[in-house]
Order: sequence, then C-alpha cells, then structure tokens
Amino acid sequence: MILVADSGSSNSDWMLNLPDSKPLSFRTKGLNPFFVNEKEIAMVMKDVPEILPYANEIQEVHFFGAGCITPDRREIVSNALSEIFPTAFISVESDLLGCAYATCGEKRGYISTLGTGSDIGFFDGENLRPSVHGIGYVLGDEGSGAWFGKQLITSFLYDKMPKDLAKKFEEKYRLTKDIVIKNVYQKDRPNAYLGSFAEFMAENRQHPFIDNLLRNGFDEFVRTNIMTYPDYWDYKVNFVGGIAYHFDLHLREVCEVHGIKIGTILKNPIEELFHFVVKRETKEV
Repeated sequence: MILVADSGSSNSDWMLNLPDSKPLSFRTKGLNPFFVNEKEIAMVMKDVPEILPYANEIQEVHFFGAGCITPDRREIVSNALSEIFPTAFISVESDLLGCAYATCGEKRGYISTLGTGSDIGFFDGENLRPSVHGIGYVLGDEGSGAWFGKQLITSFLYDKMPKDLAKKFEEKYRLTKDIVIKNVYQKDRPNAYLGSFAEFMAENRQHPFIDNLLRNGFDEFVRTNIMTYPDYWDYKVNFVGGIAYHFDLHLREVCEVHGIKIGTILKNPIEELFHFVVKRETKEV
C-alpha cells in the first residue's frame, strides 16, 4: 500500500490506496517542519483513527510538504513518519515538487503555489530547477493568504480601510492590536493565522477595496516571481492553492495583462498527485 500526502501550512491532505477498494482519504492540520517539530507531527498522525489499522501494512509513504526544502527539515518529517509507519519506505519532498507532478506530470512548465504561502519553480519534466523564491511569509509570500492577511490587518489597524468595510471586519473578527500581536508574534503558526483572513476577502470580493487588493497582490506575485524568469512566456504557468482557485478571475486577468499563459489551476493537488505517484511506483516495481 502507498500513502501520499500533500501538506501546506494550514492543512495536509492524505490518500492511501487500498486493495479492492476506493482510496482512503483524510485530512490533518498542516505539518510544516518550520512550525511543528518531530514529536508534534507524530502526535497528529496518532490521532488519525482511519490510518492506524494500516500502519504496519503501508509499504511506501510519499510526503510532499511546505517547508520541506532542506535535508534537516525533511528529516524532521521523515523521522516522525517512520515512528508511525515502521516498515515503510519514507520519501519527503517539497510541496512544490508535488504540485508539479499534479499539474505538469512529465511535461515541462512553471508551477506556482498560492495558498497560505506562495512559491514558484520551473519543472523540466523530471526535476524542479533551483529557485531563489519561496523565502517565507516574513520576507516574501507575495499574493498568498498570509500576504493578503497582513494587508487587511494593517489597513484595519492603521484606520486605512474604508469605513463600511472596516465595520464588517470589526464585527466579524473583533480584533484589537493586542490580539493581533499575540497571534502573530507569540502563538504557533502565525502564517496560518494571517491566511485565515482570506475568508473575509471571499465574502467581500466585490468591494472596490478588496478588488484592488487582489489585483495588486497578484500583480506583485507575477512581477516578483514569474516575470523574473527570462522565458516565462514560453511555458504555461500552473497554479495550486486556495487563493489561486477561489480568486481565479482576478488572477487570470492579471496574468493576461502580462502575457502569461495559464495552464491548470487546482485548489488541492492531492488526487492528481496521488494517481501520479501510485502509477509511477507500481510501474517501477
């Protein structure tokens, strides 16, 4: 049996192929090793009753996750998963590679993630080329849920948000400066907290302030990330993530302005990724 995971900073989606049955699917919280340690990852998995009966039967675990970009971070995840699945081969790779498999398959193209965070890379049909992007929510993550969350919160706290929209924002979240500082600087997973405000954008996407914010955010992502590649117009750019999916009309309009050809836009890549990995692994056997 093969277990495949696509993990962001907010959520992780899992699929397991079962003999003579449809795949088992379940979701856990995000397992980004920059924000959770080995012990915490193991605890999360031990709280998933659906998977525990198969723990000793699973032969392979393929985990594609946000934050899994260096050997030491991948080792955190690998060690935790080895504790839960002691007889399995464990592979841990970046979420961007998983998204490339889900959208490009074995074709060349660009892959961008626009969810809680944002990133981009070029997939040559086999591997992701090295990238200077993906520097996280403090320094980068343009056009992501965390980036938009920062813009919303700061415009509200600085009293720059239009009065009608600020009233809705205040009624929905009851935010104060102290609450924001505690969640951003003292609590775990601040990027997921910032990304949670995307719901407010979705509810008010017709408001001129939100409409302009979305266009500016995607424009900054495009200019800072996609357009830094000299041949970006030669290949399709694929997008994965809730921000890209739910605000695809704004994203498409911005990309069209810059001559960017959009390929696939997926909210969650897990199904496409799962089928790609299972097909590849069973073919190699």
